[in-house]
Parts: sequence; C-alpha cells; structure tokens
Amino acid sequence: MRSRLNTEAYTGGIEAIEWTAERRGLGGSSDLRGLAWSMSMEEFFEAWAEVIVDLLARRAGGVLKTGRQRETVIPISWDPPYLGSQKSLVPDVVLEREDLTLIVDAKYKQHWEEMQDSRWQNLRESIRERHREDLLQVLAYSATARTPRVAVCLAYPCREETWLSLRERKQLFHRATIPARNRSIELLLTAFPLSTRLLDEVVGETASQIARWDP
Repeated sequence: MRSRLNTEAYTGGIEAIEWTAERRGLGGSSDLRGLAWSMSMEEFFEAWAEVIVDLLARRAGGVLKTGRQRETVIPISWDPPYLGSQKSLVPDVVLEREDLTLIVDAKYKQHWEEMQDSRWQNLRESIRERHREDLLQVLAYSATARTPRVAVCLAYPCREETWLSLRERKQLFHRATIPARNRSIELLLTAFPLSTRLLDEVVGETASQIARWDP
C-alpha cells in the first residue's frame, strides 16, 4: 500500500481481511489459529476512506489533511463560551488544491445499500432522517472552504458486488449542485467497497469525478 497511514484501526482492519481470506481467525475454519477480535468498524472505514483519498491526491494533485491527525479541525466560537455545546467541526478527510477543496466524510452506515434498493419516498423515516443529518453535517463543513470550487462527499461502505453493479449501471456517484452566493457547492454521494482488490479502480473512478470539475 505504501500509504502514510499507519494506525491501529487501519492495520488491524487489513489484517482482519487477510485472516478472513485465509480462513483463520474472525470466524475462520481453523480453531487452533483463530483469535478473539474486537475493533471499531467506524474507525476502520474512516481510515479506509483516508487511504483512498491519499491515493487520489497523488493522482489528481493536492494536499491531504485528516481529522485523525487533527489537521481539519474547525473551531466553533460561542458567545458566551460556557453556553456552547459542540466546540469544533472535524471532517474526516480534506483534499486541498488551489482551485478546489474536496471534503470527504466517511459514514459506516447501511444507507447506501438501502437507498439503492428503494425510492426515497419508500425508505423508512429513520433512514431518511439519518441521511438528512449526514447531508447537513457535510454541508456545514463546506462553509469554511476558501477555494473557488468546493465539493463535499458522503462516502458509505458497500459490498464488492454492489460496487461493481453500480459501476456497470453508471450509478457509482450521485451528484447535486447547491448555489452559495458567488460559487456553487458540489455534493457527491458514493460508496467505497471494503476491498483491496478494487482499490485502484475505486481511486480511478473517483479521480474521473474530480476531473469533471477541472476547467
């Protein structure tokens, strides 16, 4: 991988994938080699999204900043301070270029799978409400960007076969444009498969979306 990312959540997750593939540990067939395991899938998916955007930065250009390293912290100033609630916003991953800021928020939820299977009006209200909250959160991040163009992306996990099917049907990315005074904010919904085999393809497809914003 040769990525700068070297966290316990990420390396543990990759090891878990390897164990499952080799049928040891994590429900594998070998009782003698199996090990007890506990990990945060939310942390792992955020780390996986960071790997994808890191490789994207190398391909499309730009500087990568991460919430994991506290590089994306946006302070919130309350008046008076003691009445405030949340003290900051912390996007998961930010890719900055002179002309474009891409903000990626990784959400380890099943929204994407269910939204592909049902129309919006047919989804359970609880799913629609959680998705609204995700949208409002990532759009709040966009207000701090200073570049001429801003893109915010909600990334959800999916299975390999789902990602391949979406690509075949040209539905990997759902795009929208939100007018904001002297510029527009691009909204992107997509899915990242938890698969090392598809990594290069995922980065390539995402880079093609970035190229659509280039002049």
